[in-house]
Amino acid sequence: MNRSIRKDSSWQEYQASLQRTDAHRKLRKVFFKYSSLLTLLTLVMYGIAVSFSGTACRHIFPTPKEASDKSVPLKDKGEDSLYSKKDVQPILAEVDFLGLDSESFTVDVDGHTLQAETSLHIPLQQYLMKRLDKSTSRDIGIVVMDPATGRIHALAGFDKTGMNGNPCFDNRFPAASIFKIVTAVAGIEKCGFRTGSKFTFNGGKYTLYKSQLKDRKNRYTNYISFQNSFAQSVNPVFGKIGANYLGKENLEEYGEGFGFNRTIDFEVPIASSHLNLTDQSYQWAEIACGFNRDTVMSPLHGALLCSAIVNEGGLVEPTMVDRITDESGNVLYRSEPKIIGYAATPRASRVVSRMMIATVRSGTSRRAFRGARRDKILSRLDIGGKTGSIGSRKIPHVRYDWFVGFAKEKNGKEKLVVSVVVAHEKYIGKRAAYYARTAIKQYFRYYFDQNKVEMHTRNQIGNRKDKSV
Repeated sequence: MNRSIRKDSSWQEYQASLQRTDAHRKLRKVFFKYSSLLTLLTLVMYGIAVSFSGTACRHIFPTPKEASDKSVPLKDKGEDSLYSKKDVQPILAEVDFLGLDSESFTVDVDGHTLQAETSLHIPLQQYLMKRLDKSTSRDIGIVVMDPATGRIHALAGFDKTGMNGNPCFDNRFPAASIFKIVTAVAGIEKCGFRTGSKFTFNGGKYTLYKSQLKDRKNRYTNYISFQNSFAQSVNPVFGKIGANYLGKENLEEYGEGFGFNRTIDFEVPIASSHLNLTDQSYQWAEIACGFNRDTVMSPLHGALLCSAIVNEGGLVEPTMVDRITDESGNVLYRSEPKIIGYAATPRASRVVSRMMIATVRSGTSRRAFRGARRDKILSRLDIGGKTGSIGSRKIPHVRYDWFVGFAKEKNGKEKLVVSVVVAHEKYIGKRAAYYARTAIKQYFRYYFDQNKVEMHTRNQIGNRKDKSV
């Protein structure tokens, strides 16, 4: 039998190994000595840089007066964290955010007076509240939001019954064709659809019969691109995508990615938007095109859904209270911008964004935004949106009307998302897209006017400096 025999090291080899070990030990000591000196030098240079510049870097979404905030633990004496959104909910439970006349307000809690500073633009909010058509509407909910930070700029709402609270946060409204945004993203990512991808359908654009889901071609067949089927909100095309291409699992995955069936943190309680899929392929078609009343959402969620498109897929957490302080100015709560997930890839978001712009220019929103290219404010913006409309099964003569969309400066960085739902009664009054146009135009009017004032002030300061020199 052959065996490998281990040979013991000689004394000379043993001594040599000790010398190598000792040399390695000395080398490590020298390394740590000089690396420590390098680290100390780096910290000194950092401190010098901060002392000259005031700050080493800026958070991408700085909060107001951040440098002067003093945070103290208030939940428990031994706890060193601020309140969470859930902690804030009982504090703000009785606040009427629709009726505020100032960006800040006080609340009394357990004998203490707390000061809350909101992100709301009160002049814009009051402007919208005054223009609500209450005579023909059962419900109206309008949310205006910064898509990058989730900070809400304005809320406007009306509930004719007075029983459901703030409609902006109510999740009982059928999502209708707004869900086509979710389906479009899923189709782009899972099936490789492009704006020019060709589809066919038979029958009406806004119906959905089982026969319309069959892939048949005859002399009555209509041919349409993916972009135009989105812009014109063609139900049979999106029904086919849901039933024949995506199926249950993909629709659930992308629906949840866009915030359905999820609890979203906010300063006041909001119920989650609801999406329920069965094992029936026709129901998948209904869900995908929005031709059902069981998929429900709130106007606030509509703004979040649209923000994901603007943010190249990032679903932002909403906020409307910047901070809360106690009598001594100590900060109890401070909101921080937060992306809670990615609903779409950047590419899919850009494709859907182009299709939403087509919806405003040549699709179902073209009438509401007629003349925008000649308007002195709207002409400076890229505007996109998606409409939705469906009748109520439970309430006679009520029809729900949606618009969710965005507006972005063509030659600037300012962005806005708007979500509007209107429950029309027997007669159709002001439509959701009308309110969206009004909100976009008024917000950017304030924004452009403020920029003029700031630029004029800077020029005056510059002129005074030049004269003094």
